[in-house]
Formats: sequence, structure tokens, C-alpha cells
Amino acid sequence: MTPEKFSFRKRIKSFAYAFAGLKVLFREEHNARIHAVAAVLAVALGFLFRISPMEWVAVVIVIGMVFAAEIINSSLERTADFVKAERDDRKRDIKDLGAAAVLVCAIAALITGIIIFVPKIIALCC
Repeated sequence: MTPEKFSFRKRIKSFAYAFAGLKVLFREEHNARIHAVAAVLAVALGFLFRISPMEWVAVVIVIGMVFAAEIINSSLERTADFVKAERDDRKRDIKDLGAAAVLVCAIAALITGIIIFVPKIIALCC
């Protein structure tokens, strides 16, 4: 099998598919909207407190990590439902593991936010 030739048109289409996936995520996944509110809050606090470039790097990484985990989890859940409509312990475990990945990422993001913003909030108040 010969490799497919590079095509700008196909690469551009791949971006269209990715943006369509984001549209599905925010339209149908309630938790993604909650994550979006948290992300907007973190970015607003970043501007308000004029966080350092390295702090911005941390904020951007954890925001991206949470959304990536949410996208993968949503894909796992939809795949599990597509493959097997009935209840099944293995299907439950697949969904629980995906949700656990999002939880771990969200906790890491929360801890990052605490490390960055709590000292700035305390300094502002005291």
C-alpha cells in the first residue's frame, strides 16, 4: 500500500472536522460547559492579577488537559453506547475510567489554580 500524498485541502478538512467535534462537545456535554466557565474564570483572574508568563503556561496547559480529557471521555462513552446498548459491567468500567481521567485532570487544574491565585488573592486582601 502506497502512502497517500499530502494535500492541503485534506488538512483543512481535518480542521473542519475537529471544530465540528468541539461544536458537538459544547452543544451536548454539560460538563464541558462547566469546564468552559472555569476556564474563562481562570483566564479572567490571570489578566486581573497579571500572572507571569510561566503561570500562563501552567494555566493554558491545565485548561487544555481538562478539555482534552473531557473530549476523550465523551468519545469513550459514545463508543461504549454504540457498541453495546445494554448495561454491562465492562461498559460501566470503561465509562467510569474515562470519567476518572477527567476528574484527575480537573483536580490537577484546581490545584494549579490554587497555587497560582490563592497567594495573589491573599495579598490583595491583606
